[in-house]
Amino acid sequence: MAEIKNTLSDCEWKLMNRLWERPMTIMELTNCVREETGWSKNTVITMLSRLEAKGIVRGERLERAKVFYPVLNKKDAAKAETDSFLGKVYGGSLGLMMSAMVESRSLSESDVAELAAILEKAGGKAK
Repeated sequence: MAEIKNTLSDCEWKLMNRLWERPMTIMELTNCVREETGWSKNTVITMLSRLEAKGIVRGERLERAKVFYPVLNKKDAAKAETDSFLGKVYGGSLGLMMSAMVESRSLSESDVAELAAILEKAGGKAK
């Protein structure tokens, strides 16, 4: 598993979500995100360079084009992002985060059942 040197920016998430679908060349990636972002090829190149420096993607020259592959899988990226968020916003307290989430919106029966199942799986006692 690749280790994230720091969390992904919103822009980096846009590129990574595409690369997790399939490896792509710079032009393929630019074409995929252009309509949503308006980014030029140079912007995509800059961002890919940053992702390579972080060890999150790797480029491999195939024939005339360089193809980029994710080194980090989406699940590990999501976990690192969640851990970072929890630490920054809630001082690492999962309970404080859950309390804030419950207070900020009403939970459906389905939400409560899902949370209970997660807690039970983790070994906690959900009622």
